Amino acid sequence: MNLDRHVSLKQLRAFVAVCRLHTLSAAAEQLAVTPGAVSVLLKQLESALEAPLFDRAAGRLRPTAAALDALPTAERILADVSLLGRDVREWQEHRRGSVRLAVTPGVGLALLPPLMRRFVQAHPGIRVVVDDCAPEQFVDRLVSEQAELGIGTPERGGVGLTLQPLVLDRLCVVCPAGHPFAAQRTVRWTQLREQPLILIRAGYGVRGLIERTAARTGLELQVVNDVAFLATALWMVSCGLGLSVLPAALVAPADAQLVVRPLTHPTVHRGIALVRKRGRLLSPACEQFAALVQEVMGEARP
Repeated sequence: MNLDRHVSLKQLRAFVAVCRLHTLSAAAEQLAVTPGAVSVLLKQLESALEAPLFDRAAGRLRPTAAALDALPTAERILADVSLLGRDVREWQEHRRGSVRLAVTPGVGLALLPPLMRRFVQAHPGIRVVVDDCAPEQFVDRLVSEQAELGIGTPERGGVGLTLQPLVLDRLCVVCPAGHPFAAQRTVRWTQLREQPLILIRAGYGVRGLIERTAARTGLELQVVNDVAFLATALWMVSCGLGLSVLPAALVAPADAQLVVRPLTHPTVHRGIALVRKRGRLLSPACEQFAALVQEVMGEARP
């Protein structure tokens, strides 16, 4: 007896209907088929199970002891199949599912709060799992498919990735409100000479971009502190321990003691993108999240 091959959902539905209604005609009406079709389905099920399921007498079908014993299992199988169908339907309609998102801490702090508020409000049944990874881990998270989407700047050129630009960022200097740079509209890179700098450490975020730009302009950086986190750089600047060079989009200081000024000569841009593995098919939930990201970022552009 091979039930995986011989027992069908149609047979189980006919079996349950007849057990509850006791006649072929009533079961056929409920299932929207003919009484003859119900009779065939029952005989097929009895053959597959190798056991009689009904006593046929006086035009009524009385379940046998074997049928009554099997009825709860059959009903549970049909209920599970119905639940499966509902789950898949809700998943396709973006009402269920999950989004696995890779993002660096600085990008997450600056860009994610308004995105997450709107997405959770619009899709309360979808779970967003945020992997706040270090910048050097960002590409690996996507290539290895530990994350389906990412928001950030791939540090290794985005090999094997597809990028949809969201923000064209630029590097700026962050200084205390009382610093002479605060009175300027812009600051030249050469003006950073001999200024104490608090920079994100090598291997993190924009450090390589900063060092390459300094080398092109003949500037020797005076780095007094290497830090791992954006928040650390900002509070150290606010305490007067030095200046910092950071992407403008990631710096929105609530501290009135901080001032942000664009760096020029040269102006250095850095793109932030919605990133996915090339060729990967996103789930409906991820597609919905990606669409919202682009909508919100579009609204934020001047």
